Amino acid sequence: MSWRPTYRSSKFRNVYGKVANREHCFDGIPITKNVHDNHFCAVNSKFLGVVTESAGGGSFIVIPLSQAGRLDSHYPKVCGHQGNVLDIKWNPFFENIIASCSEDTSVRVWEIPEGGLRRNMTEAVLELYGHSRRVGLIEWHPTTSGILFSAGYDYKILIWNLETGEPVKMIDCHTDVILSMSFNTDGSLLATSCKDKKLRVIEPRSGRVLQQASYKNHRVNRVVFLGNMKRLLTTGVSRWNTRQIAFWDQEDLSMPIVEEDIDGLSGMLFPFYDADTHMLYLAGKGDGNIRYFEITTEKPYIQYLMEFRSPAPQKGLGVMPKHGLDVAACEVFRFYKLVTLKGMIEPISMIVPRRSDTYQEDIYPMTAGTEPALSASEWLSGIDRDPVLMSLKDGYHRPNQLVFKAPVKEKKSMVVNGIDLLENVPPRTENELLRMFFRQQDELRRLKEELTTKDVRIRQLELELNNLKNVSPKDV
Repeated sequence: MSWRPTYRSSKFRNVYGKVANREHCFDGIPITKNVHDNHFCAVNSKFLGVVTESAGGGSFIVIPLSQAGRLDSHYPKVCGHQGNVLDIKWNPFFENIIASCSEDTSVRVWEIPEGGLRRNMTEAVLELYGHSRRVGLIEWHPTTSGILFSAGYDYKILIWNLETGEPVKMIDCHTDVILSMSFNTDGSLLATSCKDKKLRVIEPRSGRVLQQASYKNHRVNRVVFLGNMKRLLTTGVSRWNTRQIAFWDQEDLSMPIVEEDIDGLSGMLFPFYDADTHMLYLAGKGDGNIRYFEITTEKPYIQYLMEFRSPAPQKGLGVMPKHGLDVAACEVFRFYKLVTLKGMIEPISMIVPRRSDTYQEDIYPMTAGTEPALSASEWLSGIDRDPVLMSLKDGYHRPNQLVFKAPVKEKKSMVVNGIDLLENVPPRTENELLRMFFRQQDELRRLKEELTTKDVRIRQLELELNNLKNVSPKDV
């Protein structure tokens, strides 16, 4: 695509990408080699979650953002799934709650302790079963505290009420694998892209398809709502197999408003939209660059700004929520780039250059905060509400007083000599390994002695039983 330079007035014309120093990167991470088209990474203001390579089931690690640097090879993992983990997402309102989905057909909700994991986590707060095939996508509702959406390879979307741990709705309008899901600002509409080459806008509570597009000149891969503009943006492939983006009116999907070719590469294009700055970021899987644009409601609709370039290809990208950004540095977006070849995650900050050190109100409007606008029961009853907004002027210091409550379930455990045998706790150092070895040797010795004692007792009881059988009635 040949972008012509323009000189229209824009406060974001000089935005540039800045890679964090090596000491602020996360190194030594066994990033998954799964070829599923997902990001395999999720970030919030406390933790970084990354899907990892593992044998005999699926796992992911959760690292506190303050613990940058090289990761210990025995760092504890979240490893309760029986199949590969395909997607992870942090709850937008409870920063210690993360959801995961897997090839084992389950969706699980985990509660990460403050300060991160100290041992392997195998027990989830909730285990949700409802799909008949593997689950490839999960999304939290943007304004409701306890609603989770999951899309499986059974072509169905399930809506889960986490207050009860049960599915409350099944959306069954797709004829092939669902590739992506995106909500509008208040969560009243859901847009999906599907392998059947159709783009749909759905009313999620009823499952009714409001609009559907099957445009032959643009094969949709990913879709994203453009905030409150009543517009959609899709990435996909043209008839000539070039990567392209398309701009749609959500109320009329008969044909796109604008189509623009990007390049001739083959990697999946992932769109990221910032509703506060109206900036769109495009990152291709396997590419090293990130292009960014400004979106407007008037022609030309999509205005090219600049491009961040890097020699290292990206497998996926995590995005920091707005309240986790560094407003003092005029940071408007932050990516966490998965570099599989190096086993590294690089933070990339998108910065608006400003000379003044004061708070820049024009680039930091009121943004969606960490308080839910609705409860699950209110949303299910038919109420829609815009997100609760917050200001970034004083930084993000106000703690969330909400507490995540899951349905009570019986926790299984097997404790022997103070050791929970169902918790797989790997030793981190050689001394810990030796202590665990000698402790297991003592336990084996104790069990052998117990077995010997019981064998002796069994033989004594058998002899007593034989004596009783041999006693004649006359002797009684």
